[in-house]
Amino acid sequence: MRRWLAPLLALLALPLLTGARDPILVPEVSQHEVDLQQGFTGTELLLFGAILTPEGSRAAQDYDIVVVLKGPTQSIVLREKQKVAGIWINAASTELRSAPAYYAIASTRPIADIVDDKTAAIYELGLKWLQLSPIGAINPQEQIRFSEGLVGLNRHNGLYREDEGGVQVSEQVLYQARIRLPSRVPTGMYTAETFAISKGRVVASASSQVEVRKMGVELAIARFSQNYGFAYGLLAVCVSVGMGWLAGRLFALV
Repeated sequence: MRRWLAPLLALLALPLLTGARDPILVPEVSQHEVDLQQGFTGTELLLFGAILTPEGSRAAQDYDIVVVLKGPTQSIVLREKQKVAGIWINAASTELRSAPAYYAIASTRPIADIVDDKTAAIYELGLKWLQLSPIGAINPQEQIRFSEGLVGLNRHNGLYREDEGGVQVSEQVLYQARIRLPSRVPTGMYTAETFAISKGRVVASASSQVEVRKMGVELAIARFSQNYGFAYGLLAVCVSVGMGWLAGRLFALV
């Protein structure tokens, strides 16, 4: 009996020993608060951190690092335009339950070389694997078309980004990635997630928060529009009419 006891205990302890060797990520962001003020032209966030063993020493092997910065999710209605008798009109439409307002991913290598499709879909590693969750029944081909349309539009506006090779790892310890926020970046709470991957398996993950908020005049206008919607709309109409009248007077004098 004793002859089998030692191998059995070693076998039972193997998963624990394997888990103990998994790394620990210590993430940080250069800015935890991004203020949108008048004249804001965008900014660049530095996402960095360390890859350590549970004992706090340098990792004993190389890991692929993937960094994802995701903005607040929102429900959005997508509509296709169709030309009828020379006029563009709204045609088919669908509503997505959880489209991120902003999404950026950076990795040490192409995602396809790091994980398989199943793992990429589980962790939403890449624009191809975003879980947009359409509301109601929709044809799979239509879902693909609408999803690709949303991704293409947001990529054009700088709100969706992919940077394969955008993460640098130094001495198996320190990693860093730079992610650009455009001038039209939406406000809200952003999540910066870091994944350490080995042999196609996510062995560690960690996250931190970034708040994008309006300040100064922009904040005052936003609060006024939210709290006094009717007055804000009336004021906007009056300003538009006044600017039109002023422009007409100026052109009349020329």
